[in-house]
Amino acid sequence: MQIDHIALWTNDLDRLKDFYSRFFNCKVSDRYDNNEKQFSSYFLSFNDGGARIEIMKRSDITDSNSTEVIGLAHFSISVGTKKQVDNLTAKMGKAGIKIYSYPRTSGDGYYESVVIDPDNNKVELIAYRD
Repeated sequence: MQIDHIALWTNDLDRLKDFYSRFFNCKVSDRYDNNEKQFSSYFLSFNDGGARIEIMKRSDITDSNSTEVIGLAHFSISVGTKKQVDNLTAKMGKAGIKIYSYPRTSGDGYYESVVIDPDNNKVELIAYRD
């Protein structure tokens, strides 16, 4: 078994789609719209064909400004080497993306940084593990 995708609610599909396609080179599916349910979504795929991200919008789902809630704490994207973690973190910082924690080796042995996406989700950028 494996994870197929994670899903994130958003109030701005295009903003979130642009973030993940810009910084993670995600391929973007055609937009799905269900007018009856006032629901729209995109699937974002990584080049390795692994798990995907589904970003979704529905008119009755409202903003949450809390950074810590019961549920998803963060998700992790392996971006390559330690140098690639450093470079992408710096690139995102220069682009105005909030850096939650700068590159470091965590207690569980991951070389990682954490950024905040446009909807306040924590995204770990990690190096491949040896």
